[in-house]
Amino acid sequence: MKKLFFALIAPLAVLACGQKDNPSGGGGSDEPASGLAKPTNVVMTEATESTLSFSWDAVPSADSYGYKLTASGQKTVTGTVTVTSVKVEGLKEATEYSFQVLAMAGDKKSLYSNAVKAKTLSDEDPGENPGTDPTPTPAATICMDQPLVFTLDGATPKLGTKGLIQVFDANDKLVDKIDMADMAKMTVLSDGTMVPKEQMNQETVLHTFLDMLHSTRYRPVHYTPIRVSGNNVIIKLHNEALTFGGSYYVTVDESVFGLAVKKGDNTFTVKEKPSGNTLSVDPEGEGDFCTLQGALSYATTLGKDTAVTIELENGTYQELLYVRDKNNLTIKGASREGTVIAYPNNESYSTGSGAAIASKPALGAKVGAMGGRGLFLVESCNNLVLEDLTIENTFWADDHKGQAETIYFNADNKRLTIENCSLISWQDTFLCKGEVWVHNSLIAGHVDYIWGYPKACLFEDCEIRSRAGGYIVQARVNDATYKGFVFLNCKLTADAGVTSGSMYLARSGGDTSKYDNVTFINCEMSSVIAPVGWFGPTVNSNAKAPTPLEPTAVSGWKEYGTTGVSISSRNSYGKQLTAAEAEPFSSKQAVLGW
Repeated sequence: MKKLFFALIAPLAVLACGQKDNPSGGGGSDEPASGLAKPTNVVMTEATESTLSFSWDAVPSADSYGYKLTASGQKTVTGTVTVTSVKVEGLKEATEYSFQVLAMAGDKKSLYSNAVKAKTLSDEDPGENPGTDPTPTPAATICMDQPLVFTLDGATPKLGTKGLIQVFDANDKLVDKIDMADMAKMTVLSDGTMVPKEQMNQETVLHTFLDMLHSTRYRPVHYTPIRVSGNNVIIKLHNEALTFGGSYYVTVDESVFGLAVKKGDNTFTVKEKPSGNTLSVDPEGEGDFCTLQGALSYATTLGKDTAVTIELENGTYQELLYVRDKNNLTIKGASREGTVIAYPNNESYSTGSGAAIASKPALGAKVGAMGGRGLFLVESCNNLVLEDLTIENTFWADDHKGQAETIYFNADNKRLTIENCSLISWQDTFLCKGEVWVHNSLIAGHVDYIWGYPKACLFEDCEIRSRAGGYIVQARVNDATYKGFVFLNCKLTADAGVTSGSMYLARSGGDTSKYDNVTFINCEMSSVIAPVGWFGPTVNSNAKAPTPLEPTAVSGWKEYGTTGVSISSRNSYGKQLTAAEAEPFSSKQAVLGW
């Protein structure tokens, strides 16, 4: 009886963010009314001619797990276990099965996990000496950006501090490399995510624990090339390391995680180029791509003005993102709560709001640009649409300090639409230029968490949630007549425990060449908003005065129709508009003209 203890697993399960590094607990797992999350990191751990074994991560509060194994023309196998692994016996040789598992607690049940495909061995498969060398496996077909998963039998892998992971094409050309010695430059967070020990800037030397995200230009970012989850080692290759339709093999030095992988032990091919302009992304390998960045890099090649839609399956996408010079792009999640893009970035990891370079530097050369502290850098893109998803910059500091955007929309005179989304961070959550419409969405943070240089940015029917005391808006509008930031029919809320009166509607950056154009129309405000409303020198002698100091119906800080709190103590930095003066801010058409 032959056993397979090591495999290239095509359907990689979603990895959950660690708790400390994801303090908001926002999004990630699908939960039915029972409140139980579905199991994640479901992988095949062993195969023989008649058995398949699987493991998964434990689900909090679960006391047992139900599973089902299906195959075409075969009777469905079901069962219940109280541990996070199962061995299913009595199966047909050389047959592909689909495995799913759900969590249970008494009468409560979660949703089933996403399906994992696995195949029993045939009598002709070569044998293996378990625990030493991996068995050569048939070539798997994977997405060009799909992680490689190695499973160790009966042991938890431990990452070493030396050794190479190398990927070669069919002509033995090296196409990607991860050098474990470079991990010394990184800090490993509690969930396995790796961040730089020293702040990245344009002088930083490129090493294998950094990546260059490509979208007509190259954005340098930190990333996590290798993780341990249970008895699995998950390897994420660099952006665009592989090509459509290519054939490859991987080698791993034994010092990397305790198992040597040699040429011929593991080969795989990459799916052909997608057809059409609707791209599917599924972290478990069932789509055109496994990562959003993979789809973004490819979308850029389809023509600057060609309309492209990227459809994301539910899951947690642990990645930093970059797109440039791509118009008419729609990124649509399967659900706002279930489609989560989450990764930590911050000014202490990478300086600046974000920049890229024209050509990719070689390993050992300077990266040449300040990749920026935000999660998603957007440059020169018109008519970008984000729908039904969550973006969370999961950077964590006990004092919440440090700039950490979810999105930087760096696109003057261009349009961005955000529909039914959640943007979550602490300081500087959302930074924009151009013309922006944010509808039916959540923006959460605590210091200047909405800011930038827009011609007009309208938040309509949104929740603006303060996570700690601070300031909601900092506007740096280039023209006194531009609408700037407008909040229409929004609710200003706060997390539980945030002190009443600790949040100000806006503060100024103090640049007299820019205008503090911020307007609240028919907004319901909670007691977290300071009674004086606006933060200026009469509130704190160190505060910057707004421009203009005396607001008008066109320029400066303004509000109309506020409910939920008294406005009798508002200071003179803000103006109470009349109904006629509020009219130019009363609709999307009035504010944006589209």
